[in-house]
Amino acid sequence: MFKTIVDPTDCEVRPVIRFLNAKEVKPAEIHRQFVEIYGENVVTDGMVRKWVRQFNDGRTNVHDEARSGRPSVVNDGLVAKVNEKIRENRRFTIRMLFDEFPQISKTVLHEIVTNRLNYRKLCSRWVPKMLTDVHKTK
Repeated sequence: MFKTIVDPTDCEVRPVIRFLNAKEVKPAEIHRQFVEIYGENVVTDGMVRKWVRQFNDGRTNVHDEARSGRPSVVNDGLVAKVNEKIRENRRFTIRMLFDEFPQISKTVLHEIVTNRLNYRKLCSRWVPKMLTDVHKTK
């Protein structure tokens, strides 16, 4: 019996697919061997077939290709500006911030306030999530 390998990464599995495909092993047999060595939670039979097809079409790279995505509008300068507006008026709403920054959606503003700046609502005021002793005495 073979020793099993737990949680293989994609960059471990794909070169093996490429190697066995070069030896003209069928995709179903490649998948069967993967399940035998790596266990049930390895790459699916459909993914093995997809990679075999790509290698047969001439692909040589086993790594994922870079994807283009929507660039993030959140940067440190914007976070600093939002933080400055919050410090001017702690009793703000996301709608009020949206009026100040109309180029940014309310969802992104809420994400900046809650996730990046770590503020939360407390008695209609926005306060830092982690209060220090100085904050508590105020």
